[in-house]
Amino acid sequence: MKRRKLLSMVVSSALILSLAAGCGTNNNTAKNNTSSSKSSETVKITFLNSKGEIESQLEDAAKAFTKENPNITVDVIPAPAGQSPFEKVTSMYAAGNAPTLAMLDPGDIAKFKDKFLDLSGEKWVADAIDWTLSVARVDGKVIAFPLAVEGYGFIYNKAVLDKAFGGNFDPKSIKTRDDLENAFKKVEATGAKALEISPMDWSLGAHFLTLAYADQSKDPAQVNKFISDLKAGKVNLANNKVFNGLMDTFDMMKKYNLDKSNPMAPTYDKGPEVIGKGEVGFWFMGNWAWPQIKTFDTANGQYGFIPVPISNNPDDYGNSQIAVGPSKFIGIDKTQNNAAQQDAAKKFLNWLVYSQAGQDVLVNKANVIPAFKNIVLEPQDPLAKSIKQYMEEGNTLRLEFNTILPSDHWSKLGASMQKYLSGVTDRKGLINDIESYWKSVQ
Repeated sequence: MKRRKLLSMVVSSALILSLAAGCGTNNNTAKNNTSSSKSSETVKITFLNSKGEIESQLEDAAKAFTKENPNITVDVIPAPAGQSPFEKVTSMYAAGNAPTLAMLDPGDIAKFKDKFLDLSGEKWVADAIDWTLSVARVDGKVIAFPLAVEGYGFIYNKAVLDKAFGGNFDPKSIKTRDDLENAFKKVEATGAKALEISPMDWSLGAHFLTLAYADQSKDPAQVNKFISDLKAGKVNLANNKVFNGLMDTFDMMKKYNLDKSNPMAPTYDKGPEVIGKGEVGFWFMGNWAWPQIKTFDTANGQYGFIPVPISNNPDDYGNSQIAVGPSKFIGIDKTQNNAAQQDAAKKFLNWLVYSQAGQDVLVNKANVIPAFKNIVLEPQDPLAKSIKQYMEEGNTLRLEFNTILPSDHWSKLGASMQKYLSGVTDRKGLINDIESYWKSVQ
């Protein structure tokens, strides 16, 4: 329009036609230039991260990936604290800005089967540890990438325990609830406190309470049946030996809790500090916590795990087994991200599994136990080493039932566990909450 306004009124019609023809040629050239530039344009993908403890590591991974792939940028978006990954991803879909890569909990993967890309043909599928794909396979298709195998139980500070036991502490010496309480007493006799209980709903609901399911049987099918019976209202938890044994252990934990006077006060950040500094001997948490513990480490990296005992019979299942399972899965959106973004996302996942830099991120930076057989890097952090040793010995509780846990399980029953921790409700009230919750599940 500006050009036309500057044209003189006396310009001949022939000249106007000539200029118009010239503009048409320039427009075609511009279109061609735009078309050619698109092929070299940067592809931006988004990655919703629901593992807050490795946010900085994933941001560094994104930068390293882009350095090797300059035409792809990865924007890591942290899921808000206190909101389930399922809720966050669902809201992003509703807003029309679904993340290219979405990190979800195991039980949520199947809910996105119509939105996630079929990844069955990806190279890493053949290299994945077989049982880690049981969650990712929906209707015969692999629709998610297993990010990590993780485990949890009582983290112990070996320097504190060595002092308490007057020598070299052997974690395998704790096989019963009484053994654990004896260790608590010995630690407190040194002037340290026995235990830190972190009161987050995800820790209490997704990790501690689910031991009541996992410990029911060595047979995964029987664990699934137990959960089905809970949904059908056929389980009386008041008479369930495993559940009550686990809660008896929790009662004992409450007795020795560093923050028993105000059990809901601590944040997650307090746990790695007090265990790292040796202010407590034990902390109920998982191997993902090592990066934070490391910043406070006073035990020269000497930490490990013991299982959560549920009885005083050392032969009972669960007393010597550590809880292990694939904890997070990543899906690629196929509905709101274009083909270029989908290809870039697949390239990022392959980079994590097959590049030296990607493997370094998983094993050495994020301190996860990879779900892939081709990754031979040995974990350097003590917590991953401890979990891996339990795996190699076959002393694990496999958490495959996580696939059938509702997405609000950890938030709703975690809240019930918080009430129990703080004395707002008793065992009877907790049982009522759990049984009522499962009966309401569709």
